[in-house]
This record gives sequence, structure tokens and C-alpha cells, in this order.
Amino acid sequence: HQLYSAQGQRLPELNIGGGYSQNNKLSIIRTQINGQGPDLDLNIAQRGRANAQAILSLPVFTSGRISRNINAAEASLQATQNNELATVLDIKMRVADAYIAVLRAESSVQVAQSHVDSLTAHNQDVNNLYTQKIVARNDLLSSNVELANAKQRVVQALNNLDAFQSLYNQLLDRPLSTKVELISLFPAIPGGKLTELSGQAGINRPELAMLSRQIESLEQQAKSVKAEILPQISFDGGFRYQENRFQVNPGMWLASVNMEWRLFDGTTRHKSNAVIRQALALKDEFNDMRSQIDMQVRRSWMDIEETRNRIKVAEVAIEQAEENMKVTTRRYQQGFSTQTDVLRAEDLRTVTHDNYNNARFDRDLAILRLRRAIGIL
Repeated sequence: HQLYSAQGQRLPELNIGGGYSQNNKLSIIRTQINGQGPDLDLNIAQRGRANAQAILSLPVFTSGRISRNINAAEASLQATQNNELATVLDIKMRVADAYIAVLRAESSVQVAQSHVDSLTAHNQDVNNLYTQKIVARNDLLSSNVELANAKQRVVQALNNLDAFQSLYNQLLDRPLSTKVELISLFPAIPGGKLTELSGQAGINRPELAMLSRQIESLEQQAKSVKAEILPQISFDGGFRYQENRFQVNPGMWLASVNMEWRLFDGTTRHKSNAVIRQALALKDEFNDMRSQIDMQVRRSWMDIEETRNRIKVAEVAIEQAEENMKVTTRRYQQGFSTQTDVLRAEDLRTVTHDNYNNARFDRDLAILRLRRAIGIL
């Protein structure tokens, strides 16, 4: 609508007005015929009179003032549209963060439950060995405590999962209690070298386009302000009526062409300079934003490389931790290892699974952030 308003300055302007005035005396002029004879008093207007007019004004030439205003409004509209696109990307990223958080919490619940299952099996072994008088009562007590702690971690993990699911529902504008069932599905890693991805970000990011259009809008506004002191030509036409019984033609049509040129103005130059200063400030902000975007692309790219290596290490560690848990459990059943060895092996197994899941979801999150940094999320 601001654009429509700027474009409307080119259209004719129709003004209708009227009123009534009352004087305490008649309007009289005094004259002589051919400069001779007695003075003659002539009434030219009655004391009370009504007036009305309808005037149509049309700008003919404004030295670019109106066209610059329209250009500024168009650039401002484009800036607002790009700001909307940036907001959409931000909302998508917030949903993506919540999506990852739910999947991560689900995996934490699975690991915690697996920990409970493993300790439950071990607790049964301890009970059997204690019944056979092979292990001390202390082993049974410590096993029970570890199992209780593991069950408590499951409860905590489920509570965290519920909180992240509620946040996910909130972002999707759904009731918080809506059941959340997610499929782990992610877009591919953007192809290309780091420099190429940074170049894509410079083209795709709506934040840069928004600042660019805002700069253009301010520059056009400055030119429009400068044009105010240049020649302005307009056409006026319409009808004017003034009640007057002493006038032969109280109503008449009129037409005029008007030209205004302010040769000196003490404020326009300063107004224009103020707008130009704002444009220069936005140019600095544009350069800073460009640098920040390059940093975001680089950071996300490096995070992907890091998480790839973490996943490889975690996969090997899981195999070793699982094997270590099996060997330690068999040795405990045979009386060659202690309860502490079994619990330590189980803790290592749990930690390696958590590390693997975190590395995997950190990689997926880094991919999404890279796509956000490029502007293609």
C-alpha cells in the first residue's frame, strides 16, 4: 500500500470545498468616470455570501520527485518481501532444531532403556550367584542400586522427550499433547567447495537482498528530496462559485498552469544528507552481514567434517564396548572379574552409544544449518 500511495502521486487530485462568510460592511470601491465628475461608490460584494469550488490538480513535471518516490517504495517493498523470506527461513530452522531435539531425546530414551535392560540381566546373574553363595551380599546391593539409578535416568529421559515434543508441537501450532511420531529423514549435503557454497550464500540469502533493497530505497528517497527544490509544474482546473448579487458571473470555470522553483531552501539539503548517511550505515551493515554469512557457512561446513570423523570413531568404539561388555559379563559369571568391572563396562557401552547418537544428530543439524547459511533450507 505504500507503493500504491507513491504511485498515486501521479494521479489527479480533486479538492472540493465551500463555506460562508459574513462582513459587517459592504465591499465598496470609489471611482470616477474618465477621472472627472463626482465620486461614485460601487458595491462589489454583499456582506453575507456563500462560496464553493471544485479544483482538479495534476502534476505535469516534478523533476523526478514522484518517480524517485515510486522507485523508493518499490525497493522498500522488495526489502520487506526479502525480510519475510528470511523470517520463514528462521522459522524453518527453529522447527529443524526442535525436530533434531526430539530425535535426539528419543535416542536417549532408547539408550537409557537399553542400560536398564542390561543391568536387569546383570542383576539376575548377581541374584543367581548370591543364591549359590558365590558372591557377597554387597554385590547384590550395589547391583540393585545401579539398576534403580538406571530406571531413574529412563524417567528423566522420558520427561525430556515430552518437553521437546511439546516444543515441537508449539512451533507447528498444534496442541501440546499431540502425539509426535517422526521419521529420521534429512536432505543431502549441498554439493560444492567451501568457496562455491559461500558464493551461493551471497546470491541466495534474503538478508543481503533485504539490505541491498533498503539501501536502494534510501538512495532514491535522497534523490526525491533533492528534487523538491527543482522546478515543479502542475495543471489546475475546475469550477469556482461565489455568491454575489453585484457580480455578473458568480460562477466560472478556470484553468491554470503553475510553476514553482525554490531557488534557496535551508532544510532540503540537510534532509537529503541525513537519508544518504542512513544509506551509508546500511552499506556497512551489508558488508558486516556478508562476513557473518561467510563465517556461518564455514562453521557449518567444518562441523560436518568434524561430525563425520566423530561418527567413524564412535562406530568403532561401539563395537569394542559391546565386545568388552560381553567378555566382562562372562568373566564375572565365571568368577574372574568383579562387579565393578561389569558396571564400568556397562557405563562405557552406554557412553559410546550416547556419543554415536550425538555425533550423528550433530552431523544432521550441521547439514541443516549449512543449508540455512546458504539460504536453501
